Amino acid sequence: MNIILTGASSGVGFEAALEFSLRKEHKIVCIARSADKLRKLLEIAKGITPECQLLPVEFDIVNDDYAALIPFLKERLGHVDILINNAGALINKAFKDTTAQDFADMLQTNVLGHFNMIQNILPLMQNGAHIVNIGSMGGFQGSAKFSGLSAYSSSKAALHTLTECLAQELSETGIKVNCLALGSAQTEMLEQAFPGYQSPVMAFEMGKYIADFALTGHKFFNGKIIPVAATTP
Repeated sequence: MNIILTGASSGVGFEAALEFSLRKEHKIVCIARSADKLRKLLEIAKGITPECQLLPVEFDIVNDDYAALIPFLKERLGHVDILINNAGALINKAFKDTTAQDFADMLQTNVLGHFNMIQNILPLMQNGAHIVNIGSMGGFQGSAKFSGLSAYSSSKAALHTLTECLAQELSETGIKVNCLALGSAQTEMLEQAFPGYQSPVMAFEMGKYIADFALTGHKFFNGKIIPVAATTP
């Protein structure tokens, strides 16, 4: 499989990349803004599976030039089987203190960046490909909501709706689009949102779930927002 994974330098993205790299037939383009963390990811992946085909790419999905990225992807992958839009950010701030810029930043990172990736990668995808957006229970309709996360949760809700719209629009292409609305996993982002909270799910467990779903979930789901949560948060 030819796989593109954004937000690969930490948390569940880092762990999903390692899970994919266990099978040397996979080609995984791992995208993140931190070159140092990507080098660490490659070092660990090669230490576990020396023949793995993990390609670290330092790239900002919101601000960098896709005209430079796409020729590289065409050369190294040819086509794309799986796109996982996992990059994201979080602001934990009371609504009364949240600025319009804070809200715009959340939408830029958690929605527009994924819009950019999908629009640019779609020409490299074909029948049977799978787009997986990583959402959040914070943006899942009817779920428990938490103070301080209004901008973050709203941006994730927008990503959920984008998923449903794209699945309909791409239905005749054979490309499937789904979203995993993740609950808690023990990551830096969780600690930022809920200081001191210990999740019963470790990052590597959630990473494995994401990788497995990306490989097989499109056989059973399309246009679905799937809650993946054992606890609240």
